[in-house]
Amino acid sequence: MTTFSNTLEFAQQQDQQDQLHHFRDRFYIPQINGKDSIYLTGNSLGLQPKSTQDHVLDELEDWANYGVEGHFHARNPWLSYHEIFPDMLSPLVGAMPEELVVMNQLTVNLHLLMISFYRPTPQRYKIICEAKAFPSDQYALQSQVRLHGFDPDTAIIEVEPLEGTSYIDNEAILDTIRKHGDEVALVMIGGVNYYSGQVFDMQQICKVAHEVGAYCGFDLAHAAGNVQLELHDWQVDFACWCSYKYLNSGPGGVSGAFIHQRHITDSSMMRLAGWWGHDKENRFKMEKDFLPIPTAEGWQLSNAPVLSMAAHKASLEIFQEAGMHNLVAKGKLLSGYLLHILHEINHTTSQKFIEVLTPENENERGCQVSMLMLKDGKKVFESLIQNGVIADWREPNVIRVAPVPLYNTFEDVFNFGKILQHYLLG
Repeated sequence: MTTFSNTLEFAQQQDQQDQLHHFRDRFYIPQINGKDSIYLTGNSLGLQPKSTQDHVLDELEDWANYGVEGHFHARNPWLSYHEIFPDMLSPLVGAMPEELVVMNQLTVNLHLLMISFYRPTPQRYKIICEAKAFPSDQYALQSQVRLHGFDPDTAIIEVEPLEGTSYIDNEAILDTIRKHGDEVALVMIGGVNYYSGQVFDMQQICKVAHEVGAYCGFDLAHAAGNVQLELHDWQVDFACWCSYKYLNSGPGGVSGAFIHQRHITDSSMMRLAGWWGHDKENRFKMEKDFLPIPTAEGWQLSNAPVLSMAAHKASLEIFQEAGMHNLVAKGKLLSGYLLHILHEINHTTSQKFIEVLTPENENERGCQVSMLMLKDGKKVFESLIQNGVIADWREPNVIRVAPVPLYNTFEDVFNFGKILQHYLLG
């Protein structure tokens, strides 16, 4: 266990010992006043790998040179472009390659998967989710419930945080699932809560959901590329995630989806069909009856958005090189160091300035640390920007920061603490 010290010497020593430190040079760091910013919003939009431009330009050149023949003759033929991703994503999310597909955007994929996994009956129609889920998740759940003729007010059960906190007790989630038992059709949780940064016990949640006869799925927007995932071994039914946060694949980047092996060959499963999900051997025969590919690819609708996927490929190559296990370990150290510094600031005077919303337990957090500012929150946030820190503001009075292991340093965290302390304590 690392003993932290709020000193520049400690931070620099940690960076010198960090085997991942050189990956920072593989990214463009936004500049403020001619200097590298302290960029702490990888939980919102990851930075651009320097290799991204070449990957995208390759596809633009092949488009220019080949036109439609690029589907067959491009350096990475477009016809099968999406097929490169399952092997790359497998170690990041703990899945078998045939359980993975890259397509569409996050909320589109969530809707597509819920068509398959939210099949309510008059007796079993409820959805269990966490309170303060990301708004897109809430909207998707509400609209799916209405699509099937149910009332969201009675069909959607939200598990609330403990009184006076933003912390949602894992046992409360499990108890809620058990309480509603044979009325539950689906448990759909954000694997990492966007607001607090809390990591939920996905394995236990999935286990209890299955015990009551419900499906279980996760929105992993804030989990993929951030925390350790073992989707196959946890028996998760489905999951989806975006690629523009920790996965550094560009604004609005293409999304990933997981469907467990036990479901992918079930051609009778309800889904919204599209021609790119149709059997590859017969796809271009243009026959009218849909025959799904017996992998996660069977949920595809349209052919690959190659330019967006090129950016995704550039980022995933870096993840392959760095190793997810190494990234998770460093991410926990960075957020642990940040928590240490915040506690020191709080204990410097008799007045408490910051309430940390993110759990201390390293098994319940990833990179993100959320701070409820008890005084002058917006002014603190504006001061951070003026001093070269790019952070994230959420109402009411919450500043979210996420030192991510591929491009943030311990010195970044130390300097952030000094800037924050200077404003709060003078």
